[in-house]
Amino acid sequence: MHCKLTCLLIVLISALPAGAQQKPAAKPASTAATASKAKAPTTLPSEDAVNAFLQQTFGYNPQLSWKVQEIKPAAAQGLAEVDVVIVSPQGQQIDKFYVSPDGEHAVVGDIIPFGAHPFVADFKKLEKGIDGPTRGPAEAAVTIVEFGDLQCPHCKEAQPTIEKLLSEEKNVRLIFQHFPLPMHDWAAKAAAYADCVARASNDAAWKFIQGTYDAQADITEANADEKLYAIADAAGVKSADIAACAAKSETVGRVERSLELGRSVNVNSTPTLFINGRMVGGTIPYDSLKSLVDFAAQQPK
Repeated sequence: MHCKLTCLLIVLISALPAGAQQKPAAKPASTAATASKAKAPTTLPSEDAVNAFLQQTFGYNPQLSWKVQEIKPAAAQGLAEVDVVIVSPQGQQIDKFYVSPDGEHAVVGDIIPFGAHPFVADFKKLEKGIDGPTRGPAEAAVTIVEFGDLQCPHCKEAQPTIEKLLSEEKNVRLIFQHFPLPMHDWAAKAAAYADCVARASNDAAWKFIQGTYDAQADITEANADEKLYAIADAAGVKSADIAACAAKSETVGRVERSLELGRSVNVNSTPTLFINGRMVGGTIPYDSLKSLVDFAAQQPK
């Protein structure tokens, strides 16, 4: 797997002369000036400006290419967020960086919530939008929302860890939300099938998800309908009805709304879990995941 955009930018930044990193801190701006800046609308860089920056950053490597996916205001007021699809011989991935209001600096890394209760806002946002299949008691102390892509090998790898957690932690509720990544050629179709299966039977939805992961290596863009049809049949639902449902614009819209929900809480890779609103990578070790769940159970939602 090639180094992520964030990693590459950090390498470039760390290569700057030491003196450039040791400039004295600027004096704090006045309260009035700070308030004025906080209220200023975000200035978005042009796509041409972003491409020029990426060309200067990655142009040395002819094996790398990119496509600017979206330029939008970031969660942190004043910053612009740039989402980019990076393509290398190893595959594609989505990455992001941020541009300062003056258009002169790129900021790498994740923007995360801050405060005494930093995860409450995302938890409430997710509560209003989740509509995927569920497992566990509705009134559980801990709610885990998983954003997954049925074609994603890392999502498949994460499932045994999540299954073990659910078998040992009975006071946990899991909701699966579809987040098919654009670089996967049959993920969106699988999400549409899975959405229709879930509306027919919640229990069948989980069988379909697991069945798709199990068959993942055998599914291609060309045979996706045939394979997904068979998986739906094995899950115990009427395959013909599911296939017809998956082709409807209403179903495509439901998958898109799940994507929009993920984007609203800054999901850009899969699997991504939210534990009572706290974002974590879905491939973390079991002991770490369990510690996060046990800790969340003791905190106010």
